[in-house]
Parts: sequence; C-alpha cells; structure tokens
Amino acid sequence: MRVLVADKFETSGLEGLRALGCEVRFEPGLKEQFLIEAIVSTAAQVLVVRSTKVTAAMMAPALKLVIRAGAGVNTIDVTAATAAGVTVANCPGKNSLAVAELTLGLILALDRRIPDNVADLRAGTWNKQEYSKARGLAGRTLGLLGIGSIGREVIRRAAAFGLEIVVWSRRFDGQDRALTAADAADLDLADVLRHTAVAVAPSPAAVAERCNILSIHLALGPETRRLVGADVLGRLRPGSFVVNTSRGEVVDHDALREAIVRQSLRVALDVFETEPASATGAFEDPIVRLPGVYGTHHIGASTDQAQEAIAAETVRIVKHFMETGQAPNAVN
Repeated sequence: MRVLVADKFETSGLEGLRALGCEVRFEPGLKEQFLIEAIVSTAAQVLVVRSTKVTAAMMAPALKLVIRAGAGVNTIDVTAATAAGVTVANCPGKNSLAVAELTLGLILALDRRIPDNVADLRAGTWNKQEYSKARGLAGRTLGLLGIGSIGREVIRRAAAFGLEIVVWSRRFDGQDRALTAADAADLDLADVLRHTAVAVAPSPAAVAERCNILSIHLALGPETRRLVGADVLGRLRPGSFVVNTSRGEVVDHDALREAIVRQSLRVALDVFETEPASATGAFEDPIVRLPGVYGTHHIGASTDQAQEAIAAETVRIVKHFMETGQAPNAVN
C-alpha cells in the first residue's frame, strides 16, 4: 500500500508502516498545491497528516484513507472525503495524558504567575512582595466542559491537587446531580470517586457559576463552535481562571476579551481561532497582549510519549485497513 506522510511523524511510525510492506513517502511540510501534486504523482492510497489541512481538491482517485495523526478531524474536509469514497480516521485518546498535563501546568502557572516571575527575573527585577500573593489550588472548584478521554485525565490530576470538581458534557446535559458510582465505572473514574466527589451541572453556564477555574475540553463541531460565549463567561466570578487546550473556535474570543477586562479573568490559551498554518511563523492575536493572559503554541499533544502513541495507532489503523478494508476510528 502506498502511504504519503505529509507532516512531522515519528521514526517508529515510519518504520512500522514499512514493516507492514507499505511503500512510504515522507514529505513533511507539504501544503496546498504541493500536497495535491504529491498525492497525485505518488498515487497515494493513504494520506497521513497532523495539522495540515486536507481539502476537497486533495481527494485524488487513488486515495482511499486519510488519517489524522492526532485527535479531531476539523482540519479535514470530511464531507468531501465521504463524497469521494475516502475514509477518514483519527487517533483519539492517544494524546490525553499530554494535554491533561499541560492543562494542570497552565492552571498552576496562572495561580503562581510563573511566566511573570520568570520575565521579571530575566529583566533583573526581584519582586517577592508582588509574587507572594497566590491563592493556592486546594479547595477551589475546577469546572470542566467535556469529560472525554482528556477531561477524565484532567479530573484524575485535579483530584490529586485537592480541587473540587464540577463537570458538564452532552451525555449529562440538563442533569444536576452528583456523579454516581455507576457513572464513574462507565467513565473509568471509579478510583477518583473513592476520595473526590464530582458534581454534574446541567449546562456550561451552570458550571461557570459554580467554579473558580473553567477548563475546556470539547471537540470542535457545529454544536460546540463558540459555545463558550458571553452567556457562559459572564457567569464566572471576578478573578476566575479560564483554560482552553481544546480548539480555539470553541470559545467566542470577542466575548472572552470583554470578560477578561470586565471580570479581571486570568486566562491561559494553547489554541487560537487563527493559527499559522506552519510550525513557525508570524502570529497576531491581540488577546495575548491583555494583562493576565498566557499563551502557548498549540503544544498540548506535543510530548514524545504522545507522539509515539499516535504513531503506533496510525500503524494499527493502516494494518487493519490493509487486512479488512475497514479503518478503526473512522468518522465517516
């Protein structure tokens, strides 16, 4: 099977694909017209991408499978793929630990103002008086929007920090109660529920009303685009934290900017509505210049552990597709 890998990809994954007998072409960084030409010239049957956008024009006759080496498929035109008979699959859950770790790191950074500490020291300023004002995390309430694989890993780590936890997800929409033992067993959270109560809120707005820290872990789709808008953000208490490590488009950034100023929110964002198409480049988003806002470079899944796991899952998908014609994790 002919495989074109058009993004950064682990060596172990390339070797695994070759071990299956695949003819592998590794061309990280191909974009737009160059990628279209490569898909056609190689007669690729499988296309593997990470952040590269896959458009309708890339659905060449030989192409049978597109794999997003990561979670989500918002960078792939799934409608066009379906119309062309191309299967689209992804690697859900393989980056969960990495994103959860970054989430907790950002929460700690907001509380202890770690980036500001570092910046002042590098500028030659000692200001212990200012930076001794952290509130601490134990006993505060973490509100989670979404309890998929990432949200559940955040819950495990938040519980270890002594945070109270309240959640909303579409599976519990409209419900206002405690997470039960049966729920916890179904979500693989029984270990957490033994020592930490988890509350279920009926809506995202209800979560915002009850928490000091709002962390967003929702997949991007028509029903979640700008779900976190003025109605949700306006319910947060002054000085609350907001962390987004999911997708930038899940948050209404105009409403977020207003809430930052009006409610003195402290915010950490790993994702933005407009991000450079390449791994490096100019970046312009006025929100990162606001006081109390920290930004990272969409690095939630970018640990060696996560990328090795994603590479292994990609190989598994290709192997199964070669043997059966069906792709695990197919979304169409």
